[in-house]
Amino acid sequence: MKRRILVGLVMAFVGLAAVLGAGEFLSQPHHRSVGPAPAGLPAVSVQFDTPDRHTLSGWIVRGQPGAGAVLLLHGIGADRRQMLGRARFLHRLGYSVLLIDLPAHGESAGEKVTFGWNESRGVAAALGYLAQALPGEKIGVIGASLGAASLVLAHSAVPLNAVVLESMFPTLEEAVGNRLALYLGPAGRWLTPLLLWQLPVRLGVSAAQLQPIVDLPSLHAPLLIAAGAEDWHTTLAETQRIYAAAPEPKALWVVDGAAHVDLHAFYTTTYEARIAAFMAKHLRGRD
Repeated sequence: MKRRILVGLVMAFVGLAAVLGAGEFLSQPHHRSVGPAPAGLPAVSVQFDTPDRHTLSGWIVRGQPGAGAVLLLHGIGADRRQMLGRARFLHRLGYSVLLIDLPAHGESAGEKVTFGWNESRGVAAALGYLAQALPGEKIGVIGASLGAASLVLAHSAVPLNAVVLESMFPTLEEAVGNRLALYLGPAGRWLTPLLLWQLPVRLGVSAAQLQPIVDLPSLHAPLLIAAGAEDWHTTLAETQRIYAAAPEPKALWVVDGAAHVDLHAFYTTTYEARIAAFMAKHLRGRD
C-alpha cells in the first residue's frame, strides 16, 4: 500500500512538472534575425514602440497613393516572413503593405508569448503607425491564427475598412484543449486547466481575457472569416460559432481540404482571387 502511494505521488509530481514545463515552453519568445528585405519587394525596415515601450520591427512597402494599405499579421512562432507571399501579391495590385513581427517574435521585443494579450498592443501600435505613415489611406488587415486573435483583442481606435481573419481560435481554452487532444488523445483535454491556471502567474493575464469570440462584435469593419475544413486546431464548428458572433457585413470561406495551414500557400490562386476582390470592394469601392 505504501509503495502504491509512493508511486502515485511520484507520478503526480512528474505529471505536474511536465505541465509546468509545457507552460514555460509554450510562452517562450520566438526571437530570430529576419535579415534584409527580400529582393523584388521594395520594402523599407521600420521600427516603432508599443504603449509599454516595447520596440516592434517590420517592413513597409509603399504602393500607389490612394490605393489602400494592408497590415499583415503572422501566426504564433513565425515572423513577418510568413506573410511575404501575401505581401507580394497585394503589392502587385498597388496596395501599400506593412508586415510586422508580433511582440516576442522575430526581431520585435518581448519576453513572453502571451497568446494575444501583449500581441494585441503590438497590433494597435502597428495600426497607429500605418495610419500616421499613410494618412488618408483606407486600411485593411489580414491576420492568421494568433495574428487574427491579436487584432480582435486590440480594440484599435484606427478605423478599419476590411478585415480577414484566418484560422482564428474562439477562446484560448478551446485552442489549448484542441491541441492537447491532437497530441495526447481525447484524454489530453483534461490537462487544459493545469495549463491555463499558469497564465496569471506567468503572463499576468487570465484565460477569460483571451476570448476573441467575445470581443469580435466590437470589430466594426467588413469581415471575411477563412478557415480550413480539416483544421483540428480550430474546428469547423468553432469557426462557424465565430462567424455567427461576428457583426455584419461578413462572409465565411471554408477551404476544402485545408488543415491549420497557411491558406495562401495551400490554395494560392483561389486565395488571391478572393482576397483581391474583397480588398478592392472595401478599400477601393469596386464590386
